[in-house]
Amino acid sequence: MRFIRFVPTSFFAACEHTWPGSWIRHGQWTFAITETFHIMALGMLLGTIVVLDLRLLGLGPWKQSSSEFASDLLGWTWAAFALMVLTGVPLFMSEAQRLGKSGPFFYKMMFLVVALVVQAMIFGINSGRGAALSGRTGKVLGALSLLSWLGVALAGRAIAFPFLLAQH
Repeated sequence: MRFIRFVPTSFFAACEHTWPGSWIRHGQWTFAITETFHIMALGMLLGTIVVLDLRLLGLGPWKQSSSEFASDLLGWTWAAFALMVLTGVPLFMSEAQRLGKSGPFFYKMMFLVVALVVQAMIFGINSGRGAALSGRTGKVLGALSLLSWLGVALAGRAIAFPFLLAQH
């Protein structure tokens, strides 16, 4: 599957002609530096999420409830996610036409949508949903979260190796 099937090619060309796309594509070090911050933000994001998911799965000795722990991590998780968006969008714009044809990029975005929905359920849009983080619901959400974020990371890495998910 590829985005080029759903989105006109003119969209991808327009993205590359924006100033962030051109700046990153034509700068000597801008792509590498931006990607480094993107990957560091991913590490920070996954760190907060994996610790919470392990808590939801009941692994490790914890003194806080899952909802209290989620509340404590929320700021760090949002900061990491914001940095990922701030670096990921310009990275996409710098090579939008290639990524529009990329199967791994399509799967990364699909896993990302699932991961964000699961995270919204875990963190709860409002504080009244924190009680739902215990028991079977918490374990299912923790497992789904781990799997979906692992999918985001692996598909993201596969973008550099398009032959891994090539469709023949």
